[in-house]
Amino acid sequence: MVEVLSGGMHTTIQDMGRFGYRAQGVPVSGVMDRFSARLSNKLLGNAEGAAVMEITHIGPVLRFTQPTLIAITGAGFSPTCNDVEIPLNTRVLVAADAVLKFGLPNYGLRAYMAVLGGFQTEYIMGSYSFYEGVTQKTSLTSGDVLPILAIPLAKEKTTASVKIDRTVFENRYLEVLKGAEFDQLSKSFQEKLVRTSAVVSSKSNRMAYLLEGFQGIKASEIITAPVQPGTVQLMPSGHCAVLMRDAQTTGGYARILQLTEGAINILAQKRAGDQVEFYLKE
Repeated sequence: MVEVLSGGMHTTIQDMGRFGYRAQGVPVSGVMDRFSARLSNKLLGNAEGAAVMEITHIGPVLRFTQPTLIAITGAGFSPTCNDVEIPLNTRVLVAADAVLKFGLPNYGLRAYMAVLGGFQTEYIMGSYSFYEGVTQKTSLTSGDVLPILAIPLAKEKTTASVKIDRTVFENRYLEVLKGAEFDQLSKSFQEKLVRTSAVVSSKSNRMAYLLEGFQGIKASEIITAPVQPGTVQLMPSGHCAVLMRDAQTTGGYARILQLTEGAINILAQKRAGDQVEFYLKE
């Protein structure tokens, strides 16, 4: 088991998402940065979709009641085990009764912690991903107990690691495709979209990132239509809402752009005040 001594700011359990229920209005959810989450599981030899802990901005404090292997990827949280710093992007053996803590990230926003075999929390509608109205928990809080598998560690290697290019966390360019209503914009508005340096709003969350700086660009509202993670909607305020993993399934604002999967991963690591630019993929 893993005991939650402190939940941090918004710590959740996520996997690759909940599929097959969008017709009923259920979002996909899942990890915000799929690249980093997949890497944590690969380091441990877990299945790609094994449930991981998504740690945002302020990390939790955890106590392990049994030994296991962990791997922490993504943002640079400077984690410590029993007050000794442990490396990121590396398999780490955690002993029974060990206490894991996280410092504030010096780059990025979200980290991912995998445990050997994955977290064995509530599994609903084909996913472990937390989402309000589907799972009982929406974030981890003090006193929570997270089941993990009891796996013999004698033959498990603890030296596997991978080197990550941290400049990816500094990348401000978001690759996009034209959205369904892109061609309804004037040529001048289309050009402004891809040459504006936008700012990530503090109102951004797992449902959508709000990008400020597109004042003057306008598009007509549309009849409610399907949207998905990565859809960029133009708001009447002149801001752009980039839908993320917990996004609704339909929307009535113009769908002017669509982020690629890699761009969603990049945006998921941006903090309020960071600058980003759209890069249109031809």
